[in-house]
Amino acid sequence: MNFFEVVVRFFQEGGAFMFPIAVVLAIGLAIAIERYFFLSFSKRVNKKAFKQMEPLLNKHDYTGVLSFANTDKAPISRIIGAGLTRLDHSQRREDIEYAMEEGLMETTPRLEKRTAYLATLANISTLLGLLGTIIGLIAAFSAVATADPSEKASLLSQSISVAMNTTAFGLIAAIPLLVFHSVLQTKTTEIIDSMEMAGVKCLNALIARNDLNTQSRSTDDNR
Repeated sequence: MNFFEVVVRFFQEGGAFMFPIAVVLAIGLAIAIERYFFLSFSKRVNKKAFKQMEPLLNKHDYTGVLSFANTDKAPISRIIGAGLTRLDHSQRREDIEYAMEEGLMETTPRLEKRTAYLATLANISTLLGLLGTIIGLIAAFSAVATADPSEKASLLSQSISVAMNTTAFGLIAAIPLLVFHSVLQTKTTEIIDSMEMAGVKCLNALIARNDLNTQSRSTDDNR
């Protein structure tokens, strides 16, 4: 018996709940693959964009940085662009920080989009597996009740073995989805941290040239 025949038999013996679990697994894998490629692309374009902007920041060529940020599609470009745009209206550090934080808050939901669904789908597949097993056990005990006494033991053990297939498949679906969820969360956190670091480097470049007023509004108001 080859692997394909084993899988087909496993599905057939598992009952109707095997198919909803398979659908949940397919949806989860599709989301995981799409998110992985999206986050990998975002990380790559961010790294490329900052590599082009960093020399301009070190040279204090803010016009060049702003021009690049306005034409580039990378999330990090929008964040730094928001800070430098605010620089035209205010030289306070906290105002520039607020502008960058606003840009980061606009970007973060796009990075975190749909990742949380993976944990939910993992829970659904586990619960569907348990529900399928419980329904299978109910059917097994009902069948055993009317069976010949000499066949009850073998029939019960066989029915329980078949009923457990849905729980097994539910866990088979849930475990990789939880792993993908953890991997994608870590990848998202790394991207957000890198964008925050880029914002700090931009602020430090502005402070190094004394282009920012480092005093807060509350300090000025107390004068």
